[in-house]
Amino acid sequence: MEKINDISQLDLSNYVQHGDLVVWGQAQAEPTPLTQNLMQNRKKIGKFKVFLGISTFPTCTPESAAEIEYISYCGAGYNRCLAQQQLLHILPSHYSQLPQLIAQQQLKIDVVLIQVSAPNQYGQYSYSLAQDYLKSAIQHARIVIAEVNQQAPWVYSDHYLTDADFDVMFYSNRTILASDPPTDSEVSRKIAQQVAMHIQDGATLQLGIGALPEAILQALQQHRQLGIHSGIIGDGVAQLMQTGVITNEKKSIDRAKTITGLIAGSTELHQFIHQNPAIELRATQYTHHPTVLAALPQFTAINSAIEIDLTGQVNAEIANHTYVGAVGGALDFIRAANQSSGGVSIIALPAAGKGFSRIVNKLQGPASTPRSDVGLIVTEYGVADLRGLTLAQRVEKMLSIAHPDYQSMLAQQAQY
Repeated sequence: MEKINDISQLDLSNYVQHGDLVVWGQAQAEPTPLTQNLMQNRKKIGKFKVFLGISTFPTCTPESAAEIEYISYCGAGYNRCLAQQQLLHILPSHYSQLPQLIAQQQLKIDVVLIQVSAPNQYGQYSYSLAQDYLKSAIQHARIVIAEVNQQAPWVYSDHYLTDADFDVMFYSNRTILASDPPTDSEVSRKIAQQVAMHIQDGATLQLGIGALPEAILQALQQHRQLGIHSGIIGDGVAQLMQTGVITNEKKSIDRAKTITGLIAGSTELHQFIHQNPAIELRATQYTHHPTVLAALPQFTAINSAIEIDLTGQVNAEIANHTYVGAVGGALDFIRAANQSSGGVSIIALPAAGKGFSRIVNKLQGPASTPRSDVGLIVTEYGVADLRGLTLAQRVEKMLSIAHPDYQSMLAQQAQY
């Protein structure tokens, strides 16, 4: 294994070959010294591909698309800039399928760039902020290049990395660029209050991150003995763990532990998760596995959407002809919640954007979640429980939670 102390001594064109597919950690797990090095040396390589997750940093720009083909399962973060210029090739796959696609070489990963923490006394490196599909990628890649960041939090897991997992190791001591907690609004607070009324004490939750999920977590201050099993967590989860709202004590598995595949948030969040045995990273094969999720009673899946039609079909992918969302893991969690004893699926969204309704007669994008799977739909105007309702009854319920400015128009358009 090659060890490098100075990034200027590294030229990734010596490792990445023409035609390779490169992957790196999502969001704040991106090893930015390595990804910037790759961008700087991309013209030496020739055409190659990059598989992107959530992009928090503007590493991949339209200007680099002459040398790099960009593939992603999502249009989140800076991916949107690529999508708007039709430079992003979308893989419309369930998040839970990514490890299998990698293992079966249908998504053939050649090079992995990963940020890890400094090793513990046993020589084990933590995945730090993301394990998700990186575990599978590392197992099947030709080359694994690690940034060992002295400031990356050491996070517990069921699996750790050792020197044997890496081909090249670069040492750094850089501050991870943190994100400020999202600013909520009166609308998000109203939605959060509606959602909170349908979450039971002792429930195990799955949420995304962003202004609305954070507002929902803030609305749970009076709840007790909640648990977390999610694909991603942010500051709101840490805050509720610190105040004793989230204890994970009622979970049937992983008792007393918050389980997640990805962590993103503030410096305070990074400090909280460092060497905290109450939080564990797991691979996508575990966070999204139906058998694992089925073992969680009162499993409550809380997701959002771009728009929902009057019968309950959910578009979580396309807005204004641009890919901005993802198939993601929503359907995995929604179906698990539907099967869970005492579980419930909640999809929350504002009733309208600026000048348009988000409750629609006809979706402008694909049905990311079929209407047969939806449970509760929540806007600032109320809750539509679609379970057990006919199409006509669903339309009536959905109209009642639409923005008042659009209810009459929607009622006239209603077709099912």
